[in-house]
Amino acid sequence: MKRAFATFVATVAGLVMLLDFKTHSGRQLAQSALGLAASTPPTSPTPAAGSAPPSAAVSAPPTSGAASAPPSTKPSPSASVPQATTRTVTGSSVGTRYGDVQIRLTLVGTQITDVVPLRLPDSNGVDQEIDQQVVPILVRETLTAQSANIQAVSGATYTSDGYIRSLQSALDKTK
Repeated sequence: MKRAFATFVATVAGLVMLLDFKTHSGRQLAQSALGLAASTPPTSPTPAAGSAPPSAAVSAPPTSGAASAPPSTKPSPSASVPQATTRTVTGSSVGTRYGDVQIRLTLVGTQITDVVPLRLPDSNGVDQEIDQQVVPILVRETLTAQSANIQAVSGATYTSDGYIRSLQSALDKTK
């Protein structure tokens, strides 16, 4: 009877582990977010506001003989480009089971350019380790989505939820 019970418990535990199996681990996600994985493709920098588009940077083929003067890059007075305003908005502090989460957004025009966590759960070493792994993932997802419509990170559900709620409150303040 004891063997049957032990076999049953082992079978149930095996099924639970099988159903909970993920194809990628949170550590792999954190390493790729921190740039530690070699397979992460480099990103190209976005051109700064007011700079020439990439197609304008291509020069004409060289000519034989005398050197030609470089083309003029001065904009005409009637073609002035309005500069987008840079704003910083702080989201509300969101209480979670493990501590408060609060973020600050930097926007240029309507585009999110930076997210800085102001408060994170940090009462122990586990909280700090989770923050170091999870926050870069959440920031990258925010910059990609340009909204609060991002996925929570597995293993950091409470921190992710607090981050998303604080992010949404900051975005609500921009309207």
